Amino acid sequence: MNDLADLYQELIIDHSNRPRNFRPLDAGAPSAEGYNPLCGDRVTVYVRMDGDMVADVGFQGEGCAISKASASLMTESIKGKTRAEVEALFSQFHDLVTGVGNPPREQLGKLAAFSVCVTFPRESSAVPSRGTRFARH
Repeated sequence: MNDLADLYQELIIDHSNRPRNFRPLDAGAPSAEGYNPLCGDRVTVYVRMDGDMVADVGFQGEGCAISKASASLMTESIKGKTRAEVEALFSQFHDLVTGVGNPPREQLGKLAAFSVCVTFPRESSAVPSRGTRFARH
């Protein structure tokens, strides 16, 4: 395996076995649920904002190791960022995993390891499209 694929595998195992922020937030925290009908993965993400900044984020759900690890890495990546920074990160990450453009990997941090996803067959990928909608609670 190459270094990037090794890093991807290490991150998936680590974050799947010890997910960060795997918890709901206090009652009343806004949440959104995502469901992948192709594999059955279901994730609920909770976000508490302080003005324009992500003050806290958590998630719960059921799914494969990649699903749990991805949610864990995402929560680590957005905590403390502004809404605009989170939106830019999503756009860069989406471009990375779909092979569109060449986003600056240094801005993606650990999420850059997901560049190996561009080699996955499209039918099996759990990468959300830009038009993906999540049910808000």
